[in-house]
Amino acid sequence: MPIFHKKLNLESKKVFLAYTRNLTIFIQMFQLRICYFLRVCILFHGLLQMASMIQAKRPNVVFILTDDQRADALSCMGHPHLKTPHIDRLADEGALFKNHFCTTSLCSPSRASILGGLYAHTHGVVNNFTDYPQDLPTFPRQLQAEGYSTAYIGKWHMGEDDDSKRPGFDHFVTHRGQGKYFDTEFRANNGKRKVVPGYYTTVVTDMAIEWMEKQATDSDKPFLLMLGHKAPHSFYFPEPKYENSFDDVRAPYPATAFSLDDKPIWIKQRLNTWHGIYGPLFDWRKKFPDRSAEAMLDFERMVRAYWGTILSVDDSVGRIHDYLKSVGKLDDTLFIFTSDNGLLEGEHGMVDKRTGHEPSLRIPLVVRYPNLINPGKVINAQTLTLDFASSILEICSASPLPRTQGKSWKKLVSSGDRNWRTSWYYEYNYEKQFPYTPNVRALRTDRWKYIRYPHGDGSPDRHMAELYDLENDPGETTNLIAKQGKEKLIARLSKELDRLIAQAHEGKPDLMPMDEGIKGELPDEKIR
Repeated sequence: MPIFHKKLNLESKKVFLAYTRNLTIFIQMFQLRICYFLRVCILFHGLLQMASMIQAKRPNVVFILTDDQRADALSCMGHPHLKTPHIDRLADEGALFKNHFCTTSLCSPSRASILGGLYAHTHGVVNNFTDYPQDLPTFPRQLQAEGYSTAYIGKWHMGEDDDSKRPGFDHFVTHRGQGKYFDTEFRANNGKRKVVPGYYTTVVTDMAIEWMEKQATDSDKPFLLMLGHKAPHSFYFPEPKYENSFDDVRAPYPATAFSLDDKPIWIKQRLNTWHGIYGPLFDWRKKFPDRSAEAMLDFERMVRAYWGTILSVDDSVGRIHDYLKSVGKLDDTLFIFTSDNGLLEGEHGMVDKRTGHEPSLRIPLVVRYPNLINPGKVINAQTLTLDFASSILEICSASPLPRTQGKSWKKLVSSGDRNWRTSWYYEYNYEKQFPYTPNVRALRTDRWKYIRYPHGDGSPDRHMAELYDLENDPGETTNLIAKQGKEKLIARLSKELDRLIAQAHEGKPDLMPMDEGIKGELPDEKIR
């Protein structure tokens, strides 16, 4: 064989061997990539399964609602005398909302707004004598429809004499009217009414824990528990162990109680009424009207009793928290503590709510849910009672309500929300049963409070408006409405209030009753 043929064969063999090696390497690499791809697929599938499991494990919801508790009636909100360690613990483990408000400072309208995320004029519960319309959606009804076990226990207070079971709740325990601090007559699930002996706050807490225990054994569903306290609503009767807790604490009239020269005339007219500082103070004063120095003692006793009822509420929160922890469900529970509206304790000469002033409309809100909220978070943005329905449903991965006027704060509490509201409007309608407050339409921004008092017949307002710089005057001590140089600001705020009212009314007129003036007669004893 010629030499060049031998060289050619050798070269061919080299090429063939190189090709074979490369092919082998390619096949091996391909096999490795296939294996890697399969592993990635398996991992991805596992992650999807895990995500599905996480999604499927919806949180329980515990919603604790007090009655007439102003925002600063908690030690975590700066109260100088009232200590609430259990609610404080909830705030330390979750989020404290420092600017949470009701859109109508009255029990029934506010409770209806909590359930359905709508303004009072929209849902129609504009006083304390109207039940929530049975055909309107609520977040409990939505959760129930999507597999939650649901319960309401305690003070319902929509419909004075109606204690029947309401839509959206598998288990429903309430009573007629206001209930009593001691030995209240309860009715469970449309059954017979029965007086349950004991202190209200303790009794409903016992009922709540008993229901949760039953859920643990009888159901694997997530649950919603709404617990409605009577406290600290008037008339104030603390639990015996707390009756004398504040005997050594002074509770003087606030400074604004007597600084009324720059206030509208109706505030002065209110002083001697059921809701005025010189009136009966929810039966704590037997002789009235009374402007004497001794009358101050009646006021102090009333305020101390108010604080005393909250101590038992704090105990209740602690018991619910500890129970959930003992059964391993605390961290899987969206735990909410709030109130329906605030309360004036002498500010501007008043001792009720209903008005557009800060103590009346600012209320507490504490939320614990470690899967979403880092411990010790403070929320300064303005949140509303309208926001509960949207927030709870989104956190529970449930469908939203078909109509709502609130916003979900899920994003706000987790990562922040740059598009959060900077203004909102407040409404209250004059009540013939409690003729001590005119119609109120108010605008609150991050800095300003602007309050108008429409008469109800389309005529010009007959009461002076109010304007407060909340940044420099958080106590609303000085009404700036007549101050020179504020004309452009007032015009801008008035325009913004009109815009928000029109938006909330969806183009419909803002209807309200006629303001019949401030009257001196006491309300019927049945509805106090």
